[in-house]
Amino acid sequence: MAQAYFVDDGSENFNEIRPTFYIGQHDSTRSETLTDLQYGQVLNTGFSFVTTPITNDHFHERILSLLNTSLSSLGDQQTTGSRPDPIVPPLTTDDTTLFPGTFTSGLVAYSSPWIDLCSPNHIISSISRQVLNLEVAYANFCGVRSIIIPGPRQDAVDAGTSQGITQYARAIQEALLIGTRVTFIVHLPMYREPGLEERAPILSLPGQHQNGGDQEPKEIDLFSSWDSWHVIRTACEYDTRLFVALRVPRALPEKELQTRWFSEPLQYLTFGPQTFQTNKTGHPSLSRHHQELIWTYMRLKNAPYFLLCDVGPELAASSGTSESINASSTVDFPSLAEAAATQTAKNGQKAQGQNEYSAYLRHVERQQEPLSVLEQGTLTNFQDWLQSPLQPLSDNLESVTYEVFEGDPVKYHQYEMAIAAALREWDEQGKPKSSPKGVVIAVAGSGRGPLVTRALRASEKTGVPVEVWAVEKNPNAYVYLLRQNQKVWGGRVTVVKTDMRAWKGPLVSSGSDNDKPVHGKVDILVSELLGSFADNELSPECLDGIQHVLAPEHGISIPSSYTAHMTPISTPRIYSDIVQRKAGGDATAFDTPWVVRLFAIDFVAQKVPDRARFQQAWEFVHPLPQSTMDAVEARRSGGVVGGGGGSMSGGVGANDHNTRHCHLTFVCRTRGVIHGLAGYFEAVLYESSNGNEKVELSTLPDMIDKKSKDMISWFPIFFPLKQPLYFPPDTELEVSMWRQTDDAKVWYEWMVEAFMWVGPSQRVKVGGSEMCSSRKVACLM
Repeated sequence: MAQAYFVDDGSENFNEIRPTFYIGQHDSTRSETLTDLQYGQVLNTGFSFVTTPITNDHFHERILSLLNTSLSSLGDQQTTGSRPDPIVPPLTTDDTTLFPGTFTSGLVAYSSPWIDLCSPNHIISSISRQVLNLEVAYANFCGVRSIIIPGPRQDAVDAGTSQGITQYARAIQEALLIGTRVTFIVHLPMYREPGLEERAPILSLPGQHQNGGDQEPKEIDLFSSWDSWHVIRTACEYDTRLFVALRVPRALPEKELQTRWFSEPLQYLTFGPQTFQTNKTGHPSLSRHHQELIWTYMRLKNAPYFLLCDVGPELAASSGTSESINASSTVDFPSLAEAAATQTAKNGQKAQGQNEYSAYLRHVERQQEPLSVLEQGTLTNFQDWLQSPLQPLSDNLESVTYEVFEGDPVKYHQYEMAIAAALREWDEQGKPKSSPKGVVIAVAGSGRGPLVTRALRASEKTGVPVEVWAVEKNPNAYVYLLRQNQKVWGGRVTVVKTDMRAWKGPLVSSGSDNDKPVHGKVDILVSELLGSFADNELSPECLDGIQHVLAPEHGISIPSSYTAHMTPISTPRIYSDIVQRKAGGDATAFDTPWVVRLFAIDFVAQKVPDRARFQQAWEFVHPLPQSTMDAVEARRSGGVVGGGGGSMSGGVGANDHNTRHCHLTFVCRTRGVIHGLAGYFEAVLYESSNGNEKVELSTLPDMIDKKSKDMISWFPIFFPLKQPLYFPPDTELEVSMWRQTDDAKVWYEWMVEAFMWVGPSQRVKVGGSEMCSSRKVACLM
């Protein structure tokens, strides 16, 4: 019985939050819309929603008659254009039992599974397309919000031609224009596992073999179903109303295919009885692999719903319709559950218990790991949500922005460890201090002062005295820093309002009327100027500009170095969002490197010898050699003519030393599509001179837990492609990226090319993106 899954030992922590399961019921043999009482009976067995056919058997018979009549009248003249295609007549009340009503908006429509939009016969495909359009238009009129459309039963790989899939895609595109208020869900198998297809016979020529019949067993192409989906959604231009319902097989495929579907816009995970196995007590259950797949997919911000197909419950034939209920009184009108219970009592029937399949899914729901505090808010809310990169040099940030940064204790803990390690080594090695008060620490770009607090705390823990300066250009943050110095730091900090690049260093003496002020040096320069791609918020330019205040021999920078990393990804959801932004008037949507918490993505590249999944693009090190700084100053003062990209772009080339270029090769074992490049970074905050102590930060997915676990200060950066790039199996993706500057701003340019080996020594290009550039939205210096 279903109750076997409802054991409660009282140990559950009710403060824990887990993703919620919404479970629907679909009966492939149902040809009539449920009455209100039947609907209530289904809900009482543990389901949240129900599917309904749009048309019935009478309509099906009419279409079969129309098809046979059309074929007979044509005889052998079945070429396109020999005679006009037959026209499907409008629906009548005999053709449907779906009507606008109280609960219609809560039903999920299921279009006729017997139409064949992929048929090579133009009469069959034309009739099928007309049927779909009629059903979509009528469901849209009735107030249905979602329509599930059975997907193609055969992929281009198996059919040997893409004609059927392109016909299907064209039909869905047309239906989207007709059903203007409806969400469309294409029902497809995760892969073509035998037994996952629709059972209803499709429209066909007399004597024609039906798809899904007895066929010779053959090797299954795991990605062919995804290929079909990619053609459909591409033809529909990634429409935001187009989703996929995924039939989950009994034998789960390799992880590459599971993550591929994870990145797609999933609306339903559908399970038939063949997906389940029977446990020792005779109840349905899912394998551990299936449970883990469900738990992974349910971590999505827009988690999929569940649709149980052909698993009951069995419903008794209704003796009446919904019109038999007297709804004239809103006070006395019963709920669905009350109406169903009353009706079953009248009929002398025993009320049904919970469906054992839905009960099992409720059991799986309770077995999920609870959402962490961060997942309940920040991490989930920011999933795949596009944010424009900050412009810290040209804009003054608001307090709430600083507050978001300060909400990450991991980052500041790492900074405190780095400062403490630097102070200990400074003291142990007896390095000279730039102030009689102790080691001089300057926090460049102090914001609201979290790093200042950590610097003071590091001093207290190590016992090494310090003199702390807080440098901040934001006049509003400057006021807050002054208050922090009064209320929190006890006046131990000197606060300076200036752009760090204009700061002359700690003021030693103000000087007399005839003498200039005397400025000292900084021993440890601390900053948190890093961006999602390390250098995208102009950390190199800022630290170059303040380097002149560092003590020439012993001065150190925290961070001391940082590296940018990238990998190609598939992210249909984000690409669709950018398409919508551009359509809404954002002309630079595809030129912007977006900051985004990448989640519903597929890392298309595999880790192979000599080719990592995440590869380093470039590195910046601080402080720079004095020879480099001298060359920069010579260019800026006009002492050098020409030099690099900066001068060619109209500048003098003073920032050319911060330009970068990389050319990386990624290996993709399976075919797929990429929508852009994901960017990450790693930083060495401090490393002791003997190499025994090293404090690092990392946002790389495969390194963050090792170097800075649970750090959330930086989301990845996404460099979009203007058109998705499809690639075949065993492809090498070559990524070229440039960091460009003209002395006034910094921007990126990127391009991706796909190559395939066709012989031991021959490689051909199979695709490529256009050159993308963020120059229009460059970061201003």
